[in-house]
Amino acid sequence: MNKKLLLELKEKLEKERVTIEEQLKRFAKKDEKLKGDWDTIFPRFDGGEAGSAALEKAADEVEEYSTLLPIEYSLELKLKNIDLALEKIKKGKYGICEECGKEIPEERLKVSPEFRFCLRCKK
Repeated sequence: MNKKLLLELKEKLEKERVTIEEQLKRFAKKDEKLKGDWDTIFPRFDGGEAGSAALEKAADEVEEYSTLLPIEYSLELKLKNIDLALEKIKKGKYGICEECGKEIPEERLKVSPEFRFCLRCKK
């Protein structure tokens, strides 16, 4: 892979990393004990109601939390793959399929530079 493309992909990865962290910060916080882990913040809607209104708000909180959990997981996974790709760039091992050891086609990396496998091994 030529150096110009490698630099472009590195910049793309770094920008994507910032974007994902900004998205996560909207509804999650970094776990101080586990590096790279995020925890979805349980939503608290303004309360004060009693009876059925309070139960409805509690149900809404649980529903929103349940919706955010898989989003957090997906973004967290993408962030981890980006960090792995950036580490591989530093070590000079970027663009090599983790399964078969062959080069991942540049066109595939241009689509999503955090890919860890060639198309054949991804299946």
